[in-house]
Amino acid sequence: MLSKYHWWRDAVIYQVYVRSFLDSTGDGIGDLAGVRTGLPYLKKLGVDGIWLSPFYPSPQHDHGYDVADYRGVDPVFGDLAEFDLLMTAARRLGIKVLLDIVPNHCSSEHPWFAEALAAGPGSPARARFHFADGRGPGGDEPPNNWHAMFGGPAWTRVTEADGRPGQWYLHMFTPEQPDWNWRNPEIPAEFDRVLRFWLDRGVDGFRIDVAAGLYKHPDLPDSDDPEADARTRDSVNPLAWNQPEVHEVWRHWRSVCEEYTARDGRERLLVGEVSVPTAREHARYVRPDELHQAFFFDLLGAPWQADAFRKVVSEAMQDIAGTGSTVTWVLNNHDQVRTVTRYGEPAPEGSGLGAARARAAALLMLALPGAAYIYQGEELGLPEVVDLPDDVLTDPIFRRTGSRARVRDGCRVPLPWSGQASPFGFTSGVESARPWLPQPDYFAEYATDRALADTRSFWHLYRDGLQLRSALPQLGEGTLRWLDSPPDVLAFARGDDLVCAVNFGTAPAPAPVSGAPLLSSGPCPPGVLPGSTAAWWISDGTAL
Repeated sequence: MLSKYHWWRDAVIYQVYVRSFLDSTGDGIGDLAGVRTGLPYLKKLGVDGIWLSPFYPSPQHDHGYDVADYRGVDPVFGDLAEFDLLMTAARRLGIKVLLDIVPNHCSSEHPWFAEALAAGPGSPARARFHFADGRGPGGDEPPNNWHAMFGGPAWTRVTEADGRPGQWYLHMFTPEQPDWNWRNPEIPAEFDRVLRFWLDRGVDGFRIDVAAGLYKHPDLPDSDDPEADARTRDSVNPLAWNQPEVHEVWRHWRSVCEEYTARDGRERLLVGEVSVPTAREHARYVRPDELHQAFFFDLLGAPWQADAFRKVVSEAMQDIAGTGSTVTWVLNNHDQVRTVTRYGEPAPEGSGLGAARARAAALLMLALPGAAYIYQGEELGLPEVVDLPDDVLTDPIFRRTGSRARVRDGCRVPLPWSGQASPFGFTSGVESARPWLPQPDYFAEYATDRALADTRSFWHLYRDGLQLRSALPQLGEGTLRWLDSPPDVLAFARGDDLVCAVNFGTAPAPAPVSGAPLLSSGPCPPGVLPGSTAAWWISDGTAL
């Protein structure tokens, strides 16, 4: 029978970037067996579930987000038998498992795309994608002026079977990632089969890549602002993103999940990567019959200012929570600069300001109503690796633009687990085995074994916050009420007696509650909230 408790509404999910989590084979690349080995660590941390980055067969032009087979496991990560072992181990530990699904585009090595290239113009095989004739003399110009998210035009011309230049195909990311044509009924039918394949293997849900994409304007007209995507790397082209038809996809996927839930009472979750301009538009994706959750990226993008954070949280609570869903908070992921580095700029290196702010932000996020997602390594306080040599960079953004700006490899460097030198326990291979991205020497300071032994570490802050979040009924799902506070301080109440406050300034401020806090991100004497510090208190109600 279906429980009235919806586990996902206040769940804390840990994002596992599989190739950088833990390597079990010694090839320098993390794998599913490594994830299985690391599950007790995650159970001890206290998360409710994990989200696995793509592990499907892929040529790895975008590290798995170019999928060649949606129903398999790339040999570099293991096989289906290993996946089943991982599912069994996670179930035994009570850890939910979400898969990353990529419905907007596939790999240029997907069998259907190979078929489309061979079949030629006007064929049913090409109708699965966006093929179009070029403009200008000889069709030498792209069909429209759209730009790809990772640099360059959004169109690539193919060579036809007779050797002559032919049609163009659309790819909103890279040429190795052709976009599916969701107006072709074969595509939604195929993804229906993909969902059921993995649901039948026991997964608890899906993180949906580019959830505001899928449908393009049927006429593929020119954009009024063709440079927008190239400038921001955000989904801002209204002709290629956030088309109204996409909501029908999520209604159907929700019905598939509910079909499985009705069988065994185990709720399956859909969480979308939704990049839209406003919280109000975001809210449309989490209406009761669509996605259960959608990442709220505005918190991640907010500057370190009390007013900015208050505005972002207020809009989310009003527009998203107003749909009946809960807000899905996130401070980092595999596409973003790590919080320690992001919050430290432009402070001098070695000031510790970025680490203090990142610790405070973690407590703030865990105190907010709704769900929270933690990117691997954030619980260790890992900084961004900003000095990777050009010759090791693998991000297609670097290959497409020649610029290091916005390159994502720095947050994807493999985790340090133990020891004083690379590979820091990440790989179990011979001593000469090298992780797929080089780990800096200073990663020794952040290794998991050291973090677990030091009660002042980021890891213990996250673990203690997660334990209190589970134990205190005021936290998790519920309401939030703002409290009066000094200009640089953000304070709010959860329930009748729990208070969270964050000092965004650098000077100490009066604490909103007398006495020692339950938990704080740094030293916090009674009655004082130091700068760049967050804390939780239980109040007697007099200050509320």
